[in-house]
Amino acid sequence: QVRLVESGGGLVRAGGSLRLSCVASGSRVAFERIDRMAWHRQAPGKERELIATITTAGATSYADSVKARFAISRDNAEGTIYLQMNNLKPEDTGDYYCFAGSEAFGAHYWGQGTQVTVSS
Repeated sequence: QVRLVESGGGLVRAGGSLRLSCVASGSRVAFERIDRMAWHRQAPGKERELIATITTAGATSYADSVKARFAISRDNAEGTIYLQMNNLKPEDTGDYYCFAGSEAFGAHYWGQGTQVTVSS
């Protein structure tokens, strides 16, 4: 099992920045099977959406809605991924969830989420 704990959410004005963190811990075997980690977002009244992914090789991808404003990164030594969010907009408001997955082993892990509110 892999445990994910997010932090860094909060209230910010439009145009501001936040950095989210997600610390992974747990079984070494399960952790070593992880091939990608990601951030998902669930806005009020909407479905959860994938917004940023980073693979173990460091390749990144982003949803169009956050491209050029958000940046996902990882610190392998600390077992942590980050989401730097710049030029935040009110539509970025939502609960942000950390995800870790292994396609080869069919494993999916989720954090409890951290709330981001962007005021206009």
